[in-house]
Amino acid sequence: MNPTRGVCRISAVIALLSVGATAGTMLTASSTRTVALAADEGDAFRVGGPGHGGATAAERAYRDLLDHGPKAKILTAAHRAQWRKAPENSMPSIVHAFDDGAEIVELDIQLTKDRVPVLMHDTTVDRTTNGSGRVDSLTLAEIKRLRLKKGLGGAQAALTDEQVPTLAEALAVIKDRGLVNLDKGWPFREEIWQVLVETDTVRNGIYKSDAPVAEVRAFRESHPGAVYMHIVNDANMAAVDQFGEDQPVAYEVNFDSVADAVARSWFLDKVAAQARVWHNTMWYGLPERMTDEASLIDPRRGWETLVRSYRTTIFQTDDTVALERWLRTGVGDPVPRGGVRVEAEDFRPGQDVGYHDNDAGNRSNLQLRPGEDVDIQDTDGAVSLGWLRGGEWLTYEVDVRTAGRYELALRASSPYDPAGAYTVSFDGDAESGPVAVENTTSHNKYALQPSREVAELSAGKHIVRISLPADAYQNWNLDYLQLTPVR
Repeated sequence: MNPTRGVCRISAVIALLSVGATAGTMLTASSTRTVALAADEGDAFRVGGPGHGGATAAERAYRDLLDHGPKAKILTAAHRAQWRKAPENSMPSIVHAFDDGAEIVELDIQLTKDRVPVLMHDTTVDRTTNGSGRVDSLTLAEIKRLRLKKGLGGAQAALTDEQVPTLAEALAVIKDRGLVNLDKGWPFREEIWQVLVETDTVRNGIYKSDAPVAEVRAFRESHPGAVYMHIVNDANMAAVDQFGEDQPVAYEVNFDSVADAVARSWFLDKVAAQARVWHNTMWYGLPERMTDEASLIDPRRGWETLVRSYRTTIFQTDDTVALERWLRTGVGDPVPRGGVRVEAEDFRPGQDVGYHDNDAGNRSNLQLRPGEDVDIQDTDGAVSLGWLRGGEWLTYEVDVRTAGRYELALRASSPYDPAGAYTVSFDGDAESGPVAVENTTSHNKYALQPSREVAELSAGKHIVRISLPADAYQNWNLDYLQLTPVR
């Protein structure tokens, strides 16, 4: 498949691959299997099968979940729902996740003081709401008075008008739309079961745990119809055999190295013959270094290799839209038609010539440009610039193929508010006014942020300068610059 981020990223990819033993494995293993990948006449790319029919999206997703055959549809699970468009584990984030193509939403369950299942990842409400304290020390009424923070939350995330949903409220929205992975819910499985039965959503809810097989078997025998998947790694991989003929619908297979036993073909082939294989691509250490961000640079560094060589038929992702696009087209992060993209690490060389950096040496974790002082880093697969501070500036050469008007956007990340600001100038002309960088609620989660700065550019090469005002707080990461035609 086509690498999607251009030849300017090749040196960064090579450097990343040299960090671990994954290098040759990830890029060559894709030729060793042809699991569920096909190209049909009229289709440039197709992965997996078309899926089953059904009266509702949820019925279709349930039938697809039960299918682990060679033509099974690849399923998408949205991690904490679509937190990029609404607070994590919120009602709007659930709707957005299904609207963006996910068949499954991964939601986190905690119990209130009065033992009502609610959606909350942490055992406290501190990170994601304007409140504080343990979930199990607060009543439902007290939790309902709280408001959720934007995205993944955090100390400086903006407050929204959204409340913490109960599981019952969430299931009313999920019922006809898809499935839900009931993460962190195994300790509360009886309370969850009661809600599933009361809301007629037993087939929508997917229990998950790494509990002893005997414990899981006892629960499934006493709760007919319960949908269950099991978490395995090297420590408990024997569970696959212990389940015998009564296999879970899926196994979440976690490995921090492709040398792990659960990452070997003999094990994954055995799992895939009996159940679906679920992999998490949100950050390093789940399927080694095969992350969403690595896949956006080149799907062969993540999603494609996981399907071809690691039997993945369910992805849990923080990039639902991008993964769904890849499933349709084979493209990770495409440049818009007529657009120009420059990777942040491809700045022009020379201190006070091509850039100005305030501190000597690369303070980050990738030494891609020896002798240059800009801080280049790897954040879960994204190659970006970090430690950006006021008074610094960078210049880039861009090659515009067609004369016209272009708008600048930066793909950036930050958990701070304000995160920072920059100005832009083209070919030595006057600088723009300051453009604010948005808080993405994580240093490692990037978003393409339009600047609303438009330049009239002739065909040919131009110099773009990004400057960070010294009088603005600056603490953000830069992944790439993009010029998009204004039509």
